[in-house]
Amino acid sequence: MSRKFFGTDGIRGRTNQGYMTAATAMRVGQAAGAHFMRGDHRHRVVIGKDTRLSGYMMESALVAGFTSVGMDVVMTGPLPTPAIALLTREMRADLGVMISASHNPYEDNGIKLFGPDGFKLSDEDELQIEALLEREPQLAAADSVGRARRIDDAAGRYIHAVKQSIADETRLDGLKVVVDCAHGAAYKVTPTAIWELGAEVIALGVAPDGTNINDGVGSTSIAALQARVMEEGADIGIALDGDADRLIVVDEKGQAVDGDQLMALIATRMADTGALNGGGVVATVMSNLGLERYLAGRGLTLERTKVGDRYVLERMKQGGFNIGGEQSGHMILLDHATTGDGTVAALCVLAALVAEGRPASDVLHLFDPVPQLLKNVRYSGGSPLDAGSVKQVIADAEAELSGKGRLVIRASGTEPLIRVMAEGDDAAQVEAVVDRICAAVQEAA
Repeated sequence: MSRKFFGTDGIRGRTNQGYMTAATAMRVGQAAGAHFMRGDHRHRVVIGKDTRLSGYMMESALVAGFTSVGMDVVMTGPLPTPAIALLTREMRADLGVMISASHNPYEDNGIKLFGPDGFKLSDEDELQIEALLEREPQLAAADSVGRARRIDDAAGRYIHAVKQSIADETRLDGLKVVVDCAHGAAYKVTPTAIWELGAEVIALGVAPDGTNINDGVGSTSIAALQARVMEEGADIGIALDGDADRLIVVDEKGQAVDGDQLMALIATRMADTGALNGGGVVATVMSNLGLERYLAGRGLTLERTKVGDRYVLERMKQGGFNIGGEQSGHMILLDHATTGDGTVAALCVLAALVAEGRPASDVLHLFDPVPQLLKNVRYSGGSPLDAGSVKQVIADAEAELSGKGRLVIRASGTEPLIRVMAEGDDAAQVEAVVDRICAAVQEAA
């Protein structure tokens, strides 16, 4: 069965267009509620959101959907995606929902679902929910309609949980940290957690107004963070995205540190203490060849999956790994969270900085990345990658890079984009290959 609603990370789209409407959200609540109404206990769903204006609309619609099929609803207000995963499990809920479009602009929104174990849903669960979306819902009797309530202590529960991810004796006294929350879901909890551990916190992106999420701030727009780190003479800067499940770091020199370097750091420290499971790290096809070479030099493996943290997590669970992630900053540390958690990853990095007693520029740059270039080509319809001319250019590029680099070309799962990435030891060759492919895709599109 083909997917109609779900992409690589839930349901996502432009607000009030396509499937991203209040009507669809209500139907998702009814379908997901029906799918998880198992057993004779009182059923419960936890719903969180980021700070988008449309979050109010989507939240209300989801509440209507879930309660109409007899499921009780607990609303947390703005909280990071990993907090909803955590609370779903801790509250013995049957389902968790996060309303967010992650790093996308405020005009977009999305719906992410978590099962009772706090993990994102399997493909099978999503397909079964899709099938229910096409049917008339079975509404609850009047005396069985669900109830809804808000809880006030959700933020405190999450702050307490993330602080447990580092050793009890670790304090961050003496560190000056710039924290960019992208005007998103973590605008209260992450600065508070870091401050409670003793650091001096300079907060950016902590004044959400419904329309400024990810606007010139956050993990996909780090110029403001880089400038502030330099201006304040800070030891380090951390940037989260809109729902705080990814992390990008800036060292004291203003240099960006991506997810590959962070995985190298955390995996190395875990391996040194015997805490690393699976003998290596799980990452996607987008991770730099330099990471793979670095890990191999330490006797560790890098297992690659297709793009999407759900696929990373799936392989981690299959192979018994406890660290995985994406170059873009999703960091999954299974000892502490069931999904990517930017705050947990940030605390691990800050703890390493304290333990090493060296500047971030030394601690966080463990390998030299192989020249890598990624470009996006936007298209309005059709399937540019199916064009014969594009296939030929790609085949020629693969032959040219054979043994000297890698080529990864894919359609985005969340936007109408073709992503073209190449890497190799020759930067000029990499750029030429990417430009040729992009030109072919653009012509076909």
